[in-house]
Amino acid sequence: MQYPEPIAKLIDSYTKLPGIGIKTATRLAFYTIDMQEEDVTHFAQSLISAKRDLKFCSICGNLTEEDPCSICQDETRDPSVVLVVEEVKDLMALENTNEFRGRYHVLHGVLSPLAGKGPDDINIDTLVQRLQKNEEIQEVIVGTNANAEGEATAMYLSRLLKPAGIKVSRLATGLAVGSDIDYADEITLIKSVEGRTQM
Repeated sequence: MQYPEPIAKLIDSYTKLPGIGIKTATRLAFYTIDMQEEDVTHFAQSLISAKRDLKFCSICGNLTEEDPCSICQDETRDPSVVLVVEEVKDLMALENTNEFRGRYHVLHGVLSPLAGKGPDDINIDTLVQRLQKNEEIQEVIVGTNANAEGEATAMYLSRLLKPAGIKVSRLATGLAVGSDIDYADEITLIKSVEGRTQM
């Protein structure tokens, strides 16, 4: 069946979102049509506002309304430790734990030769510049994901930064709390043994 053009365009727009196939996009489109007009207007304004009003922090790469971001402006945070993450959503997840009180650096991706992503395609240059300008920074914690691209990025950063005399560490990886050892894959088990802590 041929949908009217406004519905077809709406479905097409939803399919551009990650993880949304044609069936889910169709459900979302019809759900949107059933919404109250003021809710649809508010939804559309939220999309436009997020696109127009947010920018990347010139220091760490975090999403922010003001530059520098609130984390970079916070003088109560430890300026000697920088935690490097792949994406802003990783920074947000770590912030929600209320445990890390240092600074961050967002790479906006990882090294992936198969996808054509090299060091110039992610936010590494600004990290290096940051370290050159700021003598307070003593440790860089690499918080990339424990997959092939994340590990390659971690190794690259380690080789790049260690000659400058900066301590480079890696977030511990391994078994998730509440998981069973026999269900874990081999790499997870290896990382669990390597990242063991004293009791």
